[in-house]
Amino acid sequence: MSARRTRAVRMVAGALGLTLVGAALTSCAAGSGAETIRFTFSKREAIELMTELVAEYNSSQDKVKVEIDTSGVDVVSASFVRGNPPDIMLANYNYEIARFVQRCALTDLSETKAADSIRDDLGPLLDQYGSCEGRTSALPYSVMAASVIYNKEIFDEQGLEVPQTWDELLAVCDQLKEAGIDPFYGTFKDDWTVAQGWYDYTAGGSVDVIEFFDALATEGADVGADSPVSFQQDFAEPMERMKKLVSEYTNADAASRGYGDGNLAFGKGEAAMYLQGPWAFSEIEKTAPDLDLGTFPLPMTDDPAELGVRVNMDLAAMIPEESNHPEAARDFLEFLYLPENIQAYNDSQLGFTPTTDAAPPDDPRVEGMIEYYENGQIYQGPSVLVPRTLPVFNYAQAMVLGASTESTLRTMDADWARIAFRAPIPTTEDSASGETPTSGETEESTP
Repeated sequence: MSARRTRAVRMVAGALGLTLVGAALTSCAAGSGAETIRFTFSKREAIELMTELVAEYNSSQDKVKVEIDTSGVDVVSASFVRGNPPDIMLANYNYEIARFVQRCALTDLSETKAADSIRDDLGPLLDQYGSCEGRTSALPYSVMAASVIYNKEIFDEQGLEVPQTWDELLAVCDQLKEAGIDPFYGTFKDDWTVAQGWYDYTAGGSVDVIEFFDALATEGADVGADSPVSFQQDFAEPMERMKKLVSEYTNADAASRGYGDGNLAFGKGEAAMYLQGPWAFSEIEKTAPDLDLGTFPLPMTDDPAELGVRVNMDLAAMIPEESNHPEAARDFLEFLYLPENIQAYNDSQLGFTPTTDAAPPDDPRVEGMIEYYENGQIYQGPSVLVPRTLPVFNYAQAMVLGASTESTLRTMDADWARIAFRAPIPTTEDSASGETPTSGETEESTP
């Protein structure tokens, strides 16, 4: 036999062998009886922990096998378009995800044990993005609360108490400034840090966020200077107060400092307060592992009863209508919501567990937010409650860098009216009345 023919025979035999092995493995997997479900998870900081939780579930039974997918929300959106969405999702709840809710593309979870465990006061926060008639389409899994981070050592050295009113805040800032200490560290180079902190805390601390956006959505394309509600009217004072804090009480180089600069500088004690969420703690620890930090809501009025902390649905659980394995997905959902599992996840991320019987976080750095969360003194950040076609991050950054408040808010009203003219924006009243709203996103983003 020629060498060429010998090689050919070997190649055929090798291919046949691989085929037989593959068939045997497939037969083995099929014979096991386990349903394989695809689980999309979007929190990159917690992939390792969630992978371990998936492995624990898989090893606890032999009926369902979960495969974790961390490819991100863009891939998930594309999978809905192709008619092949994941079987179950844990994702950040925002306009990008909520449009699946608005279009009734997700199953009703109201009959699950997990749904029975969720706090009632979190429902309106989800409904701010719209809903599907008669359905509980998403369940909160992790609530992230954010407020002012402050250096307790500096406050103690200066004999300062945590302020609870606007006037008390200004007094604290003046005393720090007289002592040669920057009251706040600003990182205005990164627009998201301005929107998430400065813009959200000042607006959320002054305005009833749910009431404002419901009224704004009702006005729709008529929003403007003469409408009963508008950015120009309702956000004018909060934005001017934000600009006062920025211009008088931040580091001189705030315009050129970014998030990484802020974490480093704050860890070195270069300012007393920092408008960031608890995700910054791990970065600050790299510079100052033993720094004594705390949190408190930014006071924007002279009534302490109006204090509240900014929250977002950092993760929500959803099961698509087109899931190929809805019952298996529900079984895994119930496992995720077992008290020990959901609590362990939130403890690891400094998040607040959204169930009625959950223990509060035990990290002293977030202790200052616990009473507000437990009392329902919470609001979602206004920066995330607008469609992406309204570039609020850029507008917030422009204002702290000196742009006219009046002109910027007028532009925001015009943007809102234009978007509402193209596609009505949902309100929480829509949810209560059983209407199925459409998305405020542009047509191009429709799944």
